[in-house]
Amino acid sequence: MEHNSDADIDLKEDDRREDRFGRRAGEKMIHRLVELGIALSSEKDHDRLMEMILLEAKNIYNADGGTLYLVTDDETGLSFQIMRNDTLNISMGGTTGKKIPFPPVPLYRPDSSKNMNNVASAVYHQAVASNIVDAYEAQEYDFSGTKKFDETTGYRSKSFLTVPMINTQREVIGVLQLINARDQTSNTIAFETSLQPMIEALTSQAAVALENQMLIQQQRALWNSLIEMIAASIDDKSPYTGGHCQRVPEITKLLAKAACESEEGIFAGFDLDEDEWYELHIAAWLHDCGKVTTPEYVVDKASKLETIYNRIHEVRTRFEVMHRDAEIECLKRKLDGEDPDTCDRDFQFAVDKLQEEYAFVANANVGGEFMDDADIERLKEIGQRRWTRYFDKGIGLSPPEAMLVAKNPPPPAPAQEPLIGDLPEHKTGNYNLGELTNLSIRRGTLTAEEREKINDHIVVTIKMLEQLPFPKKMRRVPEYAGGHHEKMDGTGYPKGLTKADMSIPARIMAIADIFEALTAADRPYKKAKTVSESLKIMKFMCKDQHIDADLFDLFLRSGVWKTYADEFLDPSQVDPVNIEDYLPSPTMLTTQSAAE
Repeated sequence: MEHNSDADIDLKEDDRREDRFGRRAGEKMIHRLVELGIALSSEKDHDRLMEMILLEAKNIYNADGGTLYLVTDDETGLSFQIMRNDTLNISMGGTTGKKIPFPPVPLYRPDSSKNMNNVASAVYHQAVASNIVDAYEAQEYDFSGTKKFDETTGYRSKSFLTVPMINTQREVIGVLQLINARDQTSNTIAFETSLQPMIEALTSQAAVALENQMLIQQQRALWNSLIEMIAASIDDKSPYTGGHCQRVPEITKLLAKAACESEEGIFAGFDLDEDEWYELHIAAWLHDCGKVTTPEYVVDKASKLETIYNRIHEVRTRFEVMHRDAEIECLKRKLDGEDPDTCDRDFQFAVDKLQEEYAFVANANVGGEFMDDADIERLKEIGQRRWTRYFDKGIGLSPPEAMLVAKNPPPPAPAQEPLIGDLPEHKTGNYNLGELTNLSIRRGTLTAEEREKINDHIVVTIKMLEQLPFPKKMRRVPEYAGGHHEKMDGTGYPKGLTKADMSIPARIMAIADIFEALTAADRPYKKAKTVSESLKIMKFMCKDQHIDADLFDLFLRSGVWKTYADEFLDPSQVDPVNIEDYLPSPTMLTTQSAAE
């Protein structure tokens, strides 16, 4: 039986101690790697994430410097993202705000072959780490640029560890490069190969974290572009409302910011975090998305007889026909031997009456003045006058028109028809395109059915948005976007909500929508109002509890109206304003706040 000497016992004890301490060090590294994985996955800021990756890698090796590259969007180069060097006191990129002045490292040569001379680009192509003990002695890569940098700065670049960052698709999305590992006395040493798996594990985790973050950023960029495209399409759909969907978000954000900064009244505890700001941003851009279903001729209806075109021209043609009929009648009477002066006098009386009647009809078509009962009766009287049609109304029609005519065949020509009529072919779907019906609209240019169709856009908006699978942090988008036509007293639409039923962001959007609409200079049916005129109207709306008095008070006192007006309105609209003339009374504020 063999006996162990004291030396053997001491040696085995040393081995056990080395194993114990080595195992502890390994366990600490694994624990640190797990912690890093958690930290990397939870970091939302792109720059901080990249800094975290590089700085942690530097710490593992006590490296003097390091660079993190990302593959450019066109995949032709490695762009500098983060640069650090302790000795040279270099800190660029990332959260420093200092731009890195170096161009991307080319991944390909001018002849399109792979660039294998640069260690970073070679590591990208090979997807394998490179550990160089001394760059000045390395033969496989071109370090002439490094040597030139050293000559300029007095630095000595020696050991290099360059590691590819490989994502879940086995694609290299970036490269991490460390320079000059140091021992405890700050002497430059080679990068220890035993620690390299740790760095590779770190870069693997980092690549996945960066990939996830970039995917989220790309998805958000795609989503933002999509909603802006929808908003722009709605604006482009009508040349008269262009920009509305883009301007309402501006007012919304200005007023929401003022509400967050205010410490008074109902705003004392109000604030929005990053996710809530984005939620409001989406809602503001999509607040009118339902207008994609509203017919253009309803949205753009600038005159009462307008459909795809202004039908006043048809009516005028009939007056022209009647003018010629009167002239023919005059000439026939002269040929029959009647007194020429009498014939001319009767003709002149007839055409003067036609001119005056057409002017009345044309002015009614504009929709600028309120139509009273007497005006409507006169329209009916004019409309009852007859003219003679000599051509067949049943030919040259589209299939839908032909179906309408087939259901209600017109009398054969020649036929007497009303000068202004509500004819069977004017009934299309839910709309009555009758000339007399439309000209008799008392205020504005829209019939009740058309106004209902326009109002229905908010119902469609809510329906469209509620069908989208919004994540939990964005589930209030339909509420915010769908509430801008509600009123504080419950008389709004589509749900008849009161102030107590609505969140502050939803009430903010109502004010934003109204102020933009009042001051817009691109509406066909109204003249752009000045700031003072708009604020006066909104004060009355506030008094009638149609808009939130607390928010309107903030809108005025914070100067949101002035900030928006100076940037977006024509200077002629920005007239002198004393906000004291428009502020809600304390009673209005108290009443509405108490009702909340």
